[in-house]
Order: sequence, then structure tokens, then C-alpha cells
Amino acid sequence: AAAYSGGPVESASRPPWVSDDSFSQKFAPGKTTTSISKQTLPRGTPAYTPAGPQVSPLARGIVQRAERFPASSRTPLCGHCNNVIRGPFLVAMGRSWHPEEFNCAYCKTSLADVCFVEEQNNVYCERCYEQFFAPICAKCNTKIMGEVMHALKQTWHTTCFVCAACKKPFGNSLFHMEDGEPYCEKDYVNLFSTKCHGCDFPVEAGDKFIEALGHTWHDTCFICAEIFIPEKGL
Repeated sequence: AAAYSGGPVESASRPPWVSDDSFSQKFAPGKTTTSISKQTLPRGTPAYTPAGPQVSPLARGIVQRAERFPASSRTPLCGHCNNVIRGPFLVAMGRSWHPEEFNCAYCKTSLADVCFVEEQNNVYCERCYEQFFAPICAKCNTKIMGEVMHALKQTWHTTCFVCAACKKPFGNSLFHMEDGEPYCEKDYVNLFSTKCHGCDFPVEAGDKFIEALGHTWHDTCFICAEIFIPEKGL
């Protein structure tokens, strides 16, 4: 017995858009896995607001290092005090600084010769950034220094949030959940989509299909197994 799409036949091989009410939500457009969030400054942390125009920060958690320049005829303005720098100076975040005024906003450690991280228009040494701002990865349970992935109401290293099948990071790609595990779109379709018993290709949304003999078929694939060829002269 065969039933066309929309018929009353119930089968475990029914396509997901027939048997799964949430199928359309799984494939809804616009689902991305990454976003950037801001964390508030810890209570009691000294504010550090450089004078002059603000510079747009880089991606959150990116470690940078200032570049030293010797004294010369060039006299740039300091990004902190907005005064002319007469002597050696630092260049960081596209601006110039007195070496003694480029310090961590919290512990005041000099950042002239060490790495620093921008956060909320302030600069911090790596230790203070890790202590106050770096989120914890849901997989490896370590602090995240650099790009943060937000997914499933948790934070992850971009290299820790991966497809359960191919183990490749998602990046900004869509992902789909099945039995509590995330899958990339390709593996989700290969592993969980309904395939035509005739051609073994997925039966996709909008395809005409037939359920027969305990399987699902494209309507153009459910054909007679033998073709009669009349003899010549008949």
C-alpha cells in the first residue's frame, strides 16, 4: 500500500518535516553561533579613560604589544595626557603614549614592554584581564583569552565548540542539535535526514514523496522494477 504526502500513514521513516513539529525551527535562517558580549568592570576597579578621541577596540581579548620609538623631531600627542611627547614614546592602538603613562588600568603595571588587552576602552595587563574579564570555557574549564563563542547559553573557545561528528569548529556557521549534541549542517543532513530508498539522496522540504514498503521515496523514484520492451514486429 502507498500513501502520498499528507496521507494518514504513520511510519518511522516519515520525513522530519512531517514527524517533527520543531523541524522548521531547526532550519530557521539566521541562527549563528557566535556573538560578542561586554562584561561590566569589577567593583572597585579604577576607571581609565584616556584623553582625546576614543579608538574603536579590537575584537575582545586580543593580546597586543606596544611598539617603542626613539626620540626624534616627531612630537606626537600622548593618548593619556594629550600633551606633546618630547623624547622616546610608545605606539599602541593607533596612538602615541608617554612610556610612563601607558599602564594597566587596574594594577598600574607598566605596559611598555609587556602584552596588554583592550577592554571597554581601557587597557589591562594579561593577568588582570584574565582575572576580571576572561570567561570560562564550558568544555575545557579554562579561561578564554581571545575570541569567545556563545552557544547553548554557555561560553566556549572557538576550537572547543565543534561538531559531534566531524569535530570541526563551527565558526559562524549554523549548527543543529540532536540528542543533546551539536552537528554541522552537512553532518546533520547526512546522519538524520530521511533519504529516498530509490536514489539514496535526501528527501528535502518541498519534494513530492511517497511512503511505501516501509520506506520513503521521491515520487519519481517509486517506479516499476521491470520495463517491458515489445519484440520487433509486434
